[in-house]
Amino acid sequence: MPRPESTVRRRQWGAESRVTPLPTTHPKPSDEKITLARAAIVLTVALWVLYVIWTILRQFINNEIGGFRFTMEAFSYLVVVTFLTFSALMYLLARHGALQRFRAYERTPRAEIDRHFAGKDSAITVLVPSYREEPDVVRATLWSACLQEFPSVRVVLLVDDPPHPSDPSAAEDLERTRGLADEISQELSEPAARFEAARLDFEHDGATGDASADAVRRLAEHYAWAAEWISHKAETEKREDHVDDFFVNQVLLGLAGDLATTGRALATAADRDETLPAARMLELHQRLERIFRAEVATFERKLFASLSHEANKAMNLNAYIGLMGGSYRIEETPSGRVLRPVTDARQADLVIPDTEYILTLDADSLLLREYCLRLVHFMEQPGNERVGVTQTPYSSFRGAATRIERLAGATTDLQHILHQGKTHYDATFWVGANAVIRKAALEDIVETETSGGFVVKRYVQDRTVIEDTESSIDLGTHGWSLANHPERLSYSATPPDFGSLVVQRRRWANGGLLIMPKLVRQVRERRARGERVRLSEILLRVNYMASITWASFGLLFLLAYPYDSRLLSPVVLMAALPYFIAMGTDLRYSGYRFSDILRIYGFNLILLPVNLAGVLKSIEQALTGRKIPFARTPKVRNRTSVPVIYLLSPLAIIAFSVLTFMRDVQVGNWGNAAFAAFNAILATYATIAYIGIGNMIVDLWRAAIGWLFVEVPPKAPPAPPEDAEPDWRAVLYYGDESVGTLRHELTHVEAAEPAPAKQATPSREEVAS
Repeated sequence: MPRPESTVRRRQWGAESRVTPLPTTHPKPSDEKITLARAAIVLTVALWVLYVIWTILRQFINNEIGGFRFTMEAFSYLVVVTFLTFSALMYLLARHGALQRFRAYERTPRAEIDRHFAGKDSAITVLVPSYREEPDVVRATLWSACLQEFPSVRVVLLVDDPPHPSDPSAAEDLERTRGLADEISQELSEPAARFEAARLDFEHDGATGDASADAVRRLAEHYAWAAEWISHKAETEKREDHVDDFFVNQVLLGLAGDLATTGRALATAADRDETLPAARMLELHQRLERIFRAEVATFERKLFASLSHEANKAMNLNAYIGLMGGSYRIEETPSGRVLRPVTDARQADLVIPDTEYILTLDADSLLLREYCLRLVHFMEQPGNERVGVTQTPYSSFRGAATRIERLAGATTDLQHILHQGKTHYDATFWVGANAVIRKAALEDIVETETSGGFVVKRYVQDRTVIEDTESSIDLGTHGWSLANHPERLSYSATPPDFGSLVVQRRRWANGGLLIMPKLVRQVRERRARGERVRLSEILLRVNYMASITWASFGLLFLLAYPYDSRLLSPVVLMAALPYFIAMGTDLRYSGYRFSDILRIYGFNLILLPVNLAGVLKSIEQALTGRKIPFARTPKVRNRTSVPVIYLLSPLAIIAFSVLTFMRDVQVGNWGNAAFAAFNAILATYATIAYIGIGNMIVDLWRAAIGWLFVEVPPKAPPAPPEDAEPDWRAVLYYGDESVGTLRHELTHVEAAEPAPAKQATPSREEVAS
């Protein structure tokens, strides 16, 4: 059913016109480009040293200081400039590492990969955590996972919505989401049966040596049929935005074109009466069969009282990973259904297979067809036995309909380059949108505790809201490494409006400081084991986890405090030039404009309060010991409203910059005046372009009148009389003392969230299919 017109996002002026994604493999950089990258690093360090000597130390040596205030200003200004220069230097260092990796990378031919997996039963479980996502968004993600060319793929949608929503639209979306597994399985059944039969027929013929031309022709016909089947599916897909276009063009038609090309090559060989080795023919038959035979299932942890219901993505993943490899019987208790392990799978209501590899995939991400093949092939090469996580840092979907989505995509594509460079220095971080993980590595870092009589396993840490970063440190502590594969094989949505961007960036800014002690412990333990820990790795990791903190506070000081003009120097600007020139070059390399460096600067200015809020939340968690609630980035097409503080803060930055400019002009402090004017202009542009005056007025009006409305909580049922007969099941399960209170609490919960009429124990098919 097509969406109403109002939900289809209109294209803004200044949105992205490019719709073709960047090439899968990075072009090899020239020697000149790598030389310039090294020169940028040396020049940045040299100019910083020159500034310290010429501007700071000269003031003290010549006795030009103006007392205690000037001394403190000089010290604080030097600290701010040093930290900001350090972050710029880490950008240049990571960029240099990426260029070296791109130059050295040689792509493995497809035939060698097919040969590697021929006859193997390698299996991978794809876990897609989902919380109140649009069913169409989830559906595309599941299809991209199902069409992976891998020996055995099991895709599990981990639905984390409230299981019995009272809102009719939420209930409708939940039912559609629950039905996706059956829908996809039914569509795949026809090609899966056809190509399994074709492979069995070929094996039954018992061909040895070279296969006949007739066998080659039949295989060509199968490839042509598969390409036609996928092309027909692509024609029936709705295309309402650039993400839909990517799914159709790159995921579906990309695979169809690859299969059609292979089919034409086979047909040409058959027409020329050429033959192929039987082993290669079998590999090509297996490829067709594997593309279409994925198993798709749905799992909901909130249906079971024995699993953790903590509201974050990490525990959604942990709940299912902890069940893998086990058989369970579903038992009804007064607190809800619980899963009891059983040793005999024949007596189980739920059997969850175990696999050597796990792929975690966000519900708004899409994979290209060779993602699993190439990443697992890399992990199974000699010398990579201790690689616990590998990934391709996600790229953005091109053709963004809004200006802010385009710019957020630009920063995403820059991060792709930087993450590739971190691997060169062994400083890789797990980026949670997609990653292939060895199950054995997760078993090494698992933490087990007991809650309410049930075992809770934590594989992915949920202490902070950046769970993938903390787990990266845990893996390194246990002797596992992480690596980024130098290709573009994964894509993920970027926030299309300022409201959803606030949610995402506030979460990203929260947690890095809390993980720093773990990094110190990891370095100490690795060195104790005799491992070499390079200084470049430590510096890149520290910058990744803490740079938002010092960059936010540093920029705040530069904006707010009127530093003495004697501390300003052209050398400071010259020290920043290599960073900005390199960023502009990387933007142009990624298909954007060099001038986007100015837009990104203004973009970061209006995000300053958001980053500060995330940092302060980290400090709050460190002081109180309480977890910060996990805020999911909305993955929907409608606009997300913005909290008032993040609407007023950009206006305050603009107003303060204008006042600073006027004051500095009056006193002749021309350096500070120029900086204030620069900030005022770019912050004004960013506010208009990325927040929007109309959206700002709407959100401010909503906030102004919102306090007039009070949400009426559901009416709690009256407490049962003290002499009421307790439920005998509750007495036996909980014990006599807590029965009365607990029965009332359970009744209150049921009144707040009505359950469906039928509460029968689900069958294995209902739970796992």
